[in-house]
Amino acid sequence: MQYKLPLLAVKDVERSKEFYKDIFNQQVVVDFGKNVTFDGGFAIQEDFDWLTDLPKESIVEKSNNMELYFEVDDFDEFIDKLSKRNNIQYVHPPKKYDWQQRVIRIYDPDFHIIEIGESMAFIAKRYLKQGLSVEETSKLIQHPIEFVEYCKKEIAE
Repeated sequence: MQYKLPLLAVKDVERSKEFYKDIFNQQVVVDFGKNVTFDGGFAIQEDFDWLTDLPKESIVEKSNNMELYFEVDDFDEFIDKLSKRNNIQYVHPPKKYDWQQRVIRIYDPDFHIIEIGESMAFIAKRYLKQGLSVEETSKLIQHPIEFVEYCKKEIAE
């Protein structure tokens, strides 16, 4: 057996397809009309109740029990991109965790949570470029030394 991908139930596949293409630069890999798979490794499905033989009223909106996770290098640029849209519903504004990662969570058109976090590799490289040692950076961002060493190697290349 092989796990393939998560599938999100959506009301309007075209609206959701444009949302993921426009905001997250997702490219459509396969488009079956009511089922679309993106290159990010997830799919959307219109008429999920029909597909699964579930009662329509059992398909719950805004369950807040799962999320899709994306990372960006330029978090500020992404926040600016979101601010130019008037149809974004926020779970919370940008915040910064103890491991120095800035994140924001928004809802997609069908109220699935999407988390967008600043790339941890980008954060590690930023602190290394500021002169912190591998050990200091590892402790600050709460990631293994091996991860920070890999990021340092990428800077040198």
